[in-house]
Amino acid sequence: MEKTKSEQKTLLPTLGLYTTITLVVGAVIGSGIFAKPAVMADKLGSPELIIIIWIAAGIITLFGALTNAEVSSMMPATGGQYVFFREMYGDFYAYLYGWSMFIVVQSASIAAITYIFSIAADQFLHLPHLSQTAEAFAIHIPLVGDINPLKDIGIKMLTIGTIIALSIVNYIGVRLGGFVQAVFTTLKVVAIMTVVLLAFTIGDGLFSNFTTDTSLPMETGLFAGIIGALTATFWAYDGWNNITYIAGEVKNPQRNIPRSLLLGTVIIMAVYVVFNLAIMYVLPIDGMRGQELVAVNATEAIFSKIDPTWAALGFGFITMSIMISTFGTSNGTIMVTARLYFAMARNNLFFKPMGDLHTEYLTPHKSLAIQAVWSSVLVLSGTFDMLTDMLVFVQWIAYAMGAYGVFILRKKMPDVPRPYKVWGYPYIPAIFVIFASAFVVLILYNDISGYASGKTPFINSVFGLLLVATGVPLYLRFKNKPHNIESI
Repeated sequence: MEKTKSEQKTLLPTLGLYTTITLVVGAVIGSGIFAKPAVMADKLGSPELIIIIWIAAGIITLFGALTNAEVSSMMPATGGQYVFFREMYGDFYAYLYGWSMFIVVQSASIAAITYIFSIAADQFLHLPHLSQTAEAFAIHIPLVGDINPLKDIGIKMLTIGTIIALSIVNYIGVRLGGFVQAVFTTLKVVAIMTVVLLAFTIGDGLFSNFTTDTSLPMETGLFAGIIGALTATFWAYDGWNNITYIAGEVKNPQRNIPRSLLLGTVIIMAVYVVFNLAIMYVLPIDGMRGQELVAVNATEAIFSKIDPTWAALGFGFITMSIMISTFGTSNGTIMVTARLYFAMARNNLFFKPMGDLHTEYLTPHKSLAIQAVWSSVLVLSGTFDMLTDMLVFVQWIAYAMGAYGVFILRKKMPDVPRPYKVWGYPYIPAIFVIFASAFVVLILYNDISGYASGKTPFINSVFGLLLVATGVPLYLRFKNKPHNIESI
């Protein structure tokens, strides 16, 4: 007899290729594209170098996506990278990866991205603040510093409310969450390309801006500038592998996951490059430097070319674009990351309730709820950006290990069908592993230099490893339970 919906107790494959592509694009294109061009202008002072770095980082990201696509095609299971790590390196490293995603990386990303949405919304809503005395209230956390939970309380409450609302959307069903993702990813790409179109049609810019370097003094040397620019760019490209977390709910995942990774990454790289060219066309490199959100300055300049009084309209347009972009990215991150913890719990390697499925909606409802609570705590702490920066080091270690795992699986599981094999093997995976490893070393070098010069009170990358290590005692508790070795 056929099982009823409530009896199936399994995730349902309902997401098609277009939605999976929007999940890839939507998870990556968030706030970085609006802010990082200015950071790169500060670091490099050269428009040619900025475009080269965007393209180079995009190619490296594409190499990572190509490599990841092979593994995802042979193991299209909910949990993605966590599942891959179990096969490559065993339970312990897989658990540490999942723990790092929960304790800081993904939870902090949800908090940070949604917080930027609320900052943009504040331009229209003028959210409330408490008194200066209340906002100055601080709690000291060793090694982290003082946090101000009541500062910018209106923005924080809207952020928490948005996280809860999007978690409810995904609680109700993956199809609804996927629909929201498809709509907002489409809107964000349309908004960004509208800025590009307006820049090159009515922006009245200069093509000479593409070759004119800064006339202002640079604070760092070229090598340090390139490392800083790469770090900024890779933050903007981060999230490309999130789609693998939700593989169990994708139709024909052996085909659609690799295709969405490849097509999505190419779309992202193209959008980033043309958007940067549009900004440079309107603003010279010196006009980009020192700006918090350079896209706002560029859009105001474009609209003011029509009529000086239209600058406010340009500001409103780009602010709304930032809201659309960050809202969609937050939704996608909330949707896919909850499946990672769900998979861990189903394997008895995480808190058991997070492995429960809603009897009607067939969604990991408790995983979504717990994720929302912890992300909201990070919102109140106000430390999520700092914590995310610390875990960049850990994230790139995971990227390097994930790519190296392709070599392990080729030897360990040679007969397992691979609907997609990485193009250029073994060179493409090797290039990505070498680059990711070198990037980790450079991050560590920069952190040690910053600590030695007194710029930071501790070595960020080492502190990131310590945060990951906090999960070891819990692993010792989980490892003695019977493990479910099946994928979900």
